[in-house]
Amino acid sequence: MHNLNLFGLNIIDFHSHFPTQRWGRGSWRQRLVDRYGERKAEIILENSRRYRDDWRHMWGFETPEERTHSDEEQADRWVKDLESKGISHVNFVTGGGNDNLAEIVKLHKIKFSGFAHHDPWMEGAPEELDRAVNDLGLSGYKMIASSQDLPVDDRRLYPLWEKVEELEIPVVIHFGVLGGGGGPARDLRNMNPLTLWEVASDFPTIPFVVPHFGACYIRELLQLCWSCPNVMIDTSGSNQWMKWMPYQLNLEDLFRKVMETVGPERVLFGTDSSYFPRGFSKPYLREQLKACYGIGMNREDIEKIFHRNAEKLLKL
Repeated sequence: MHNLNLFGLNIIDFHSHFPTQRWGRGSWRQRLVDRYGERKAEIILENSRRYRDDWRHMWGFETPEERTHSDEEQADRWVKDLESKGISHVNFVTGGGNDNLAEIVKLHKIKFSGFAHHDPWMEGAPEELDRAVNDLGLSGYKMIASSQDLPVDDRRLYPLWEKVEELEIPVVIHFGVLGGGGGPARDLRNMNPLTLWEVASDFPTIPFVVPHFGACYIRELLQLCWSCPNVMIDTSGSNQWMKWMPYQLNLEDLFRKVMETVGPERVLFGTDSSYFPRGFSKPYLREQLKACYGIGMNREDIEKIFHRNAEKLLKL
């Protein structure tokens, strides 16, 4: 695939995942097995695989490689991949645990940043976040709301939000469907971004970033953004959820509506990239830039979305 002519545009991927091969018992598969048992977990994963196969065929992506690489090798491969594709920086929102991701970020501080991503319900979660930011050097916090057992507006999480507020870091919080075929949600309230309304209102200085344009919940996400100016949107992933909406929707529609409402200051580019041999997902960048230029966005607003907003949140 030929290199994309970015015409001097700086690109920061605000939302990717480091492809560590050391998740162990904390892996998604293991969590499904723990909750549903081996047989039901395999059914769920097979349903997901069917949609993922369709997605790879649609985008021309190769399947993830089977060969095992060390994290150091993966980090070096990511740097080479970013440089070959003209990408300035990537922010990994997960990476095999806080300590593991912090070590990866230290290998290439100019190219990498990372977010803490420990269990918000674990004992000492606020203290762990403090350690992850102040001792390990991570830059924010990532939570998948859809996979939580309890609503994210539960008052028992307020000490965590208070710590986020104290640390002055952003939070990426995933609502909506999970992975290929939707994936199982633990608490249906956590599918809906409006569940965050009270938290975002009570902590107006915390930048809450909802990824994937809300993943089927664009209406609710826009309502949340209207009420809470500290809520932002990231554009990451294929956004294949658009075809599951009851009306026609494409990337131009999404960007146009977001520009009309929240504005370019509250939107961040991301890809949700992870594994090799794909590496950084250049097709997602190409399609998103095409949509932005297609609706007539000016260069200044495009720069905000594709790097300036990320620079501000990540303190680059």
